[in-house]
Amino acid sequence: MPRKIIGLSAIAQRYTIVFCDVWGVLHNGVRAHDGAVAALRRFRAERGQVHLLTNAPRPATIIGRQLTEMGVPNGAADGAYDSIVTSGDVTRTVLAARATNADNDAKTVFHLGPDRDLAIYDGLNLRFGDADEAELISCTGLFDDTTETPETYRPMLERFLSRNVPLVGANPDIVVERGNKLIWCGGAIAQLYQKMGGEVILAGKPFPPMYDEALQRAGNTDPANVLAIGDGLPTDIRGANKAGIDVLLITEGIHAAEMGTSGHPDSNAVSRMLADEGLTATAFVPRLVW
Repeated sequence: MPRKIIGLSAIAQRYTIVFCDVWGVLHNGVRAHDGAVAALRRFRAERGQVHLLTNAPRPATIIGRQLTEMGVPNGAADGAYDSIVTSGDVTRTVLAARATNADNDAKTVFHLGPDRDLAIYDGLNLRFGDADEAELISCTGLFDDTTETPETYRPMLERFLSRNVPLVGANPDIVVERGNKLIWCGGAIAQLYQKMGGEVILAGKPFPPMYDEALQRAGNTDPANVLAIGDGLPTDIRGANKAGIDVLLITEGIHAAEMGTSGHPDSNAVSRMLADEGLTATAFVPRLVW
């Protein structure tokens, strides 16, 4: 059973590296959580490195600017993190490898997602086309996550499936927090397409390429030296478990309703949810604080 703790300080002495989720832990899509920022800065000052792992389907440079605007500092001396590893950056490698056919000719790629994600393709030699001619789908999210749901895309996905078009998902998250709401992410579309029988390729959390990259950034450290902090069971927690990394579970994230809200998570509910998913956590806390 995971241990309920008052904050990161209770277990920080065991680790020299933190892999921290971004959306749901460090901010809620609108503003930064001040306690989380302070905790990461304190860990960096007293213990070691902090690397942010996010399933955002955009390059790290863009995420860094967004974090700065939200009040998350970045600096060698007093910043909250050392680097950012995004699903978008890892997915670029996948796209580059999948976007040519056996004759080395460029495949036609269809971008499924909002225009704000287009920076993921900067510098890649890709040929884009419409849905009817696509040989590869690059899914970064919903076109409009304020009004649409994954089911909105079923007719489009059925057409792709009839031609066996594979889907590369740049964001494995199903939902994330935006303020006090949960919004659908690209992972929900990928999940639906996979259930329909379509081929899906994902590179973000919980899949190994994300953690391989993060460990490389940290200096190929022993996973036993690393603590992963996250709120998503299917992404943050499952990915860390598969990588052999200890977990600090944040309960006031996307699973808050099931785990207990208002800063009082139900220990039994937390343990039950983890067990039901075949997952483990070293400790849990409502929000990340020192």
